[in-house]
This record gives sequence, C-alpha cells and structure tokens, in this order.
Amino acid sequence: MAGSSALSGFSLLFSGAARPDPAALTHLLQVDPQAARTFAISYYPDPSEGWLELLSHGLTYELGGLAPAPGGEAPEVVHCYGFAPQAPVPQGEWIGLMPGRHLSGGQNLQPVVRSMAAIVLSLLALEGVRGVSWGPARTLLAPDYVRRAFGAWLEGGAFPALGLTALVRDSSGAMLSEGLGFFTGQELRIDPILAQNPVTAGKLAIRLIHSLVGGWQVQAPVEIAGPQGERLGVAPAANGRVLQVWRAH
Repeated sequence: MAGSSALSGFSLLFSGAARPDPAALTHLLQVDPQAARTFAISYYPDPSEGWLELLSHGLTYELGGLAPAPGGEAPEVVHCYGFAPQAPVPQGEWIGLMPGRHLSGGQNLQPVVRSMAAIVLSLLALEGVRGVSWGPARTLLAPDYVRRAFGAWLEGGAFPALGLTALVRDSSGAMLSEGLGFFTGQELRIDPILAQNPVTAGKLAIRLIHSLVGGWQVQAPVEIAGPQGERLGVAPAANGRVLQVWRAH
C-alpha cells in the first residue's frame, strides 16, 4: 500500500506529530455521527502497515501514510486556495486517500471523486489538519475552504472549480485550466483578449468548468452567450485536448 495519493486522490497535511494512526480513525467513527454515516473501515491490517481500507457508498478507498508507519509522499503543490495571499505553503506530514485498486480506470468518475470528497470532509474533524491537496490539479486548500466548497458541491451546488481544478495564465496572457482534463479529457483556454479582465474571465471559466464537468461536450465549434450577453466562440483544438474560448464577432 502506497502512502501517496499520486495523481488520483487527496492528500491531507497534518502539523507536527498530529498525523493520525488507525486508532484515531476508529475513534472518529465512534464519536462523529457524520463520519460514521460517510464511511466505514472495511479492512484493518496490522497498524504497523500504516493504512486502512475505507468503504463509502459501496466503493472502497485506501487511506495510507498513517502513523506509526512513515507519512505519505508530499504531493506537488502549485496552486493554493483559501490561504492568506503570499502566505508560505504550510509544512507538516501527509496522509493520502486514493481509490481502491478495484477502481483502476474509474478514478475520474464523479461518484468516485464525490465519495472521496465526502470522506475528506469527515477527516477534517481530526486534530491538526492544515490543508488538503488534490493531486490532478496540484492544489492545496485550506480546511475552511474545503468545508465551504466541498460541502456546497455535495449538497447540489456548483462544482468546486477553484480546488478540483485551477486557473493560471500563460505567457500570452491567456487563462488556462489545470486539472479539468482529469474529469473531461480537455483543458480550457480563454483567449488573451477575453482574459484581460481577470475577474470576468475567472467567472466565465468557473461557469464553463461547471458545465463541462456536468456533461456538456463540445466536439465542433459553437457559439454561446457570455456573462454580459456577448457572443463567445468555443471550439476544440490540439487534437481535442483543449477547448478554446474567444469573443465571437
């Protein structure tokens, strides 16, 4: 059992010696009704192995990096949300949550990711959690940010685009998504002219990401209405791996 969530799951950062052991998970399920409704421990190996198999909604997941075994591998973090601007990336020790081996090939299915997100919300009740990382988007999220964004999504709200994906700019000034391809096979690119206003472009990107993750597919050029009613063009590029968005004339 690997202790890292690699590129298909979540990692939770704990301060100092707060990284939990298997007994802490058992205790959590005993004292937290919400956690007990969310997941159960379906396989409990020798504690020295540092991992547990969790069952949620009929699917199994592996939680690794538990004490007293070595912590999980630190994920790559590029984008931080919910922390103070310019704040250094928090340091500590990691545990990793990833789909069970029987879910190989299905890691990007929404029921799998939603189920993991629900488990993560429950794990935030453990002491010492400093952040949550999502591997496919290389993001690190503050605990309160996770509670708000994931909680709203799991209750039927918007997909947490700034968290399960990220938005960046390239050297041309275009706004790009990172991590959207994990869900849809395509990343988003908003034309530099359209992306000049970062607030407007960000809102547009978040709206489009929500629609694309929800099942909207663009296989040929189409026109859509922008935030102010303007006409926007959307078309696949780079052999279908990128969706270009620009202001239509």
